[in-house]
Amino acid sequence: MLYVTETTRIPSSPPRSPEARLAADALRGLRQDLIHDAFAYRPLPPMRTDGPLTRRLPGALREYAQWTPHAVVVAAGLIAMAFSFAGTTQGSEALELFNALLALAPVLLTLVRPVGAFWVSWAAAPFVVLFSERWDDWPWSPGSFACHLIVLTLVALRTRPRTAAWMWLLTAVYSLGADTLLGGEYQSSNSAPLLVLTAMVLLVVAVRQVRREARQEVTAQRTVTARERSRRTLLEERTTIARELHDVVAHHMSVVAIQAEAAPYRVENPPPELERAFATIRENAVAALTELRRVLGVVRAEDYEAPDAPQPTLADLDALLANVRDAGLPVDKAVTGAVRELPPGVELSAYRIVQEALSNTLRHAPGASARVEVSYVLGGLGLRIVNGPVPAPALVKPSPGAGHGITGMRERVSMLNGEMTAGPTGEGGYEVAVFLPVALASGDEA
Repeated sequence: MLYVTETTRIPSSPPRSPEARLAADALRGLRQDLIHDAFAYRPLPPMRTDGPLTRRLPGALREYAQWTPHAVVVAAGLIAMAFSFAGTTQGSEALELFNALLALAPVLLTLVRPVGAFWVSWAAAPFVVLFSERWDDWPWSPGSFACHLIVLTLVALRTRPRTAAWMWLLTAVYSLGADTLLGGEYQSSNSAPLLVLTAMVLLVVAVRQVRREARQEVTAQRTVTARERSRRTLLEERTTIARELHDVVAHHMSVVAIQAEAAPYRVENPPPELERAFATIRENAVAALTELRRVLGVVRAEDYEAPDAPQPTLADLDALLANVRDAGLPVDKAVTGAVRELPPGVELSAYRIVQEALSNTLRHAPGASARVEVSYVLGGLGLRIVNGPVPAPALVKPSPGAGHGITGMRERVSMLNGEMTAGPTGEGGYEVAVFLPVALASGDEA
């Protein structure tokens, strides 16, 4: 048996027109900027004292200098108060004082509740005019005129340009409404001068705010870009180091596997235990080599080609120095201590550090001379690469690079738990000093 269920569809509300959406967004912005938490406590922060001018002040004056914005606001409030006294005729002193305080209070309120100060100034304007003994100025008395102009400027400096636009619009609504309803009873209206003057001031403040925000955004973007560039350089250098170590370790693991396989054939009638031991060594070497290629192989780019020649060591240092001399850099080498074979990673890193230091000398100090010192000491290897100052009549100008050479050297030294210092010398040159620790072999300890 078939049952048919009839459902009642509730008609959805018709889509709003673009004008309705625009009005709703405008009202939402008005509530957010001027109504929601209008009297929230937002104190004016002290001024920074690390500027080019305040930095030169003595310590005591510098502490007082941070309250300069607050002193400016108080001075502006006193100016509005003076306008109020100047714009009143001889009459009740209590009334004059009341009007002057209504001109001062909103300005001082901007120190702690800026948006609330606008509402106080906006609401106080009709009271000052209605209870004033001089009705020549409508709808803004001299004190209210100066007070509202100052308040709009101070609040606009501490809020967004959209908030300044809303304040100006509400000021225009009050001014035009007062002129339309009660303007005929007064001799003149000063709404137009106030609106024009406040529009000009708020426009200047808004442009300043936009420029400052744009400058801050550009500075923040540059900081992020520099940090990302440094991080990318660090990752690239680590990738290069991983590739080189992959080649070195893979070569030695392959040698271990081949020697372990060939060792039983070099002994006549080897015992079964020895054969099993060499077989285990070969299996572990092959497994380690496979795992090494699987893990470290991901650092190779698709277009990366492994070098045909073996990785360079300190034995190739003379060829490097000859190449650098051909490029125009006079360089000397000094070796101290008993020369001995070091682990491949140390040899490779030492060679790369010397190579990068000499490349930096070619770029940053063309025409200067350099010296490379290699010290074989107990427990490690010491490197010192120092160059002299650039000659005064330099024929070739320095060509600054990306600034990542020192970063790469530090990465290599950190990988080997070494120590490195780099900085200018007293003679005007530059020095790189490195110590790479090397574990002592049993023969060395003896």
